[in-house]
This record gives sequence, structure tokens and C-alpha cells, in this order.
Amino acid sequence: MPNTPFAPLALRSLAALALTAAMAAPALAQWQWIDNAGRKVYSDTAPPAGTPDKNILKRPAAAAGPMSASPAHPPVPAAASSSSPGDAAAPPAPQAPGVDKELEARKKEAEAAEAAKKKQEAEKLARARAENCQRAKTAKTTLDSGQRLATTNAKGEREIMDDARRASEAQRLQQIIASDCGPLPQ
Repeated sequence: MPNTPFAPLALRSLAALALTAAMAAPALAQWQWIDNAGRKVYSDTAPPAGTPDKNILKRPAAAAGPMSASPAHPPVPAAASSSSPGDAAAPPAPQAPGVDKELEARKKEAEAAEAAKKKQEAEKLARARAENCQRAKTAKTTLDSGQRLATTNAKGEREIMDDARRASEAQRLQQIIASDCGPLPQ
């Protein structure tokens, strides 16, 4: 190469390009497997621990050799692979990756708070129903007593209840008793 002021720059650029290519090689290391739902999964990380070897379609070149088994898939001893499926105990259930105990505790607290809130609302509804039931029974008893009853109209004037008005009020009160005095509908 001729001795020009640009020669060191060209060498540095070539070295930087080679370094970049060497660093990009691990990025090309791809895993390919079929998950439990039957979908093909492509990833630069190993499949979950419970994935059978028959579902792993492609391993990176570094992980493909027999000496470089990944921690997620340790090599199977020959004795274990030759035994019948009924002889082996069921494998332990894989733990979900990233399970956070603090997050689980917060989730349980939120569920408990939600349950307490629902219980409080149910108690409030039960109290309101009991009060409505008691009022309706009292009004029905008064209505059935036969004594003369008066109501106030929109103008503020007193009106004595006639038989038709008394019958419609009795029917309305009976509907309230039927809906609020029985068990809470589901």
C-alpha cells in the first residue's frame, strides 16, 4: 500500500468493519422450535425448559455440538432415554419465568381488597333491602287496617284515598315486599 495520509484511516475502517462483523455473528445465532400451541417460535434465547428435543427445529451453531448443551436442555443420559415412558416419574412442572413474589403478594392484596369491597357493597345492599322491606310491610299494614288515609298532591293539598287508589297502592307495596323481603336474587 502506498504511504499516503489516508492509509491509517483505511486500516482503522477495515478493522472496525471486521470487529463489527465479529460482534454481529452471535446475533445470527437463532433458535427455532415449536411451542405447546403448535406455533413456530424464533428466538435468540433457548426454548423453555419443558420443550422436548423433538420440537427443537434449529439450534445455533455454538449450541448444536454435543459438548455445548444449553442449561435449559441438559444432555439426557442413555439410561433415562432407553427407559419406557411408564417407568419415569412425571417431570416437575416448569416454573414460569420471571415470577416475582412481591408482584404475587400485591396481586393477592388487590384481590383481597376487591373481595372486601364486594362484600361491603353486598352488605349495604342487604341493609337497604331490609329497610325497604320493613317500610313496605308497615305501609301495607296501615293500608290494610281500613282506616281513612290522606295523601298530599303536587299542589300541597290533602286528598283522601279512594278505593281505586288504595288498591293500586296495595299492589305496589306487595311488589316491593315480594322483591325486597325474600332472598337476594342471584
